[in-house]
Amino acid sequence: MKLLRVGPVGAERPALLDQDGTLRDLSGLVTDVNGELLADASELARVREAAESGQLPVLDAEGLRIGAPVGRIGKIVGIGLNYHGHAAEVGAAIPEEPIMFLKAPDTVVGPDDTVLIPRGSVKTDWEAELGVVIGSTARYLGSTEEGLAHVGGYVLVNDVSEREFQIERGGTWDKGKNCETFTPIGPWLLTADEVPDPQVLDVKLWVNGELKQDGSTADQIFPVGEVVRYLSQFMTLYPGDVIVTGTPAGVAMGQPEPKPFLRAGDVVEVEIEKLGRQRQEFKNA
Repeated sequence: MKLLRVGPVGAERPALLDQDGTLRDLSGLVTDVNGELLADASELARVREAAESGQLPVLDAEGLRIGAPVGRIGKIVGIGLNYHGHAAEVGAAIPEEPIMFLKAPDTVVGPDDTVLIPRGSVKTDWEAELGVVIGSTARYLGSTEEGLAHVGGYVLVNDVSEREFQIERGGTWDKGKNCETFTPIGPWLLTADEVPDPQVLDVKLWVNGELKQDGSTADQIFPVGEVVRYLSQFMTLYPGDVIVTGTPAGVAMGQPEPKPFLRAGDVVEVEIEKLGRQRQEFKNA
């Protein structure tokens, strides 16, 4: 199922995109699309049954804002340097274990919302990424198969990053990852049953109409199931938590000088197979 949240910022309502591409209102069935819904198999079955019946009210999509498709996110865990091509383009060694960092949930915006370039930024960069939404509580998982079994769904994410803040200013990566509006998510959450293999998805990103990233999740160093298993050794993953699983080659940081970092007025479009397409205009904060 394709689950969405639509409406004004802070007042999004749950919705569903049916097989015919019609937007349907879910607010009469569930209060939100969040971890609580993903963890409740009976509620998901009820939503699926209602969707298949064709009786859900139609929503007029004209001019309707699409919000991030996951509400009340507890935590966002990022995985760095998780594609062979990306590690090569930035001259980094292949990690022996997943590199992890945290993004604050208050960085999340909708897929087509404006993204703000931070004050003082000269190296704001793009990163098309597969996002994994946890569907059941994960602690000390023992296998990659268990890791995949704890996934509730998948989302498209642009892990916007400020490279000077991230790499050149000392400390952790977090301050280059947590600027306002730096995590556009959506347009929809696709439930895990519709993604039998998350390692065969095409990942693309354009800047001002020019294709910059053209990769596949097949190039991931640590596949989705292993990432979930690994993280569960160090933290408890709860339903609704989001894991951002890394980006393929083609980021600005990996380009020859002068590197084409983002400037006000640039437009970024992101697409992952089955997960839809985003479009953000970048403006100065």
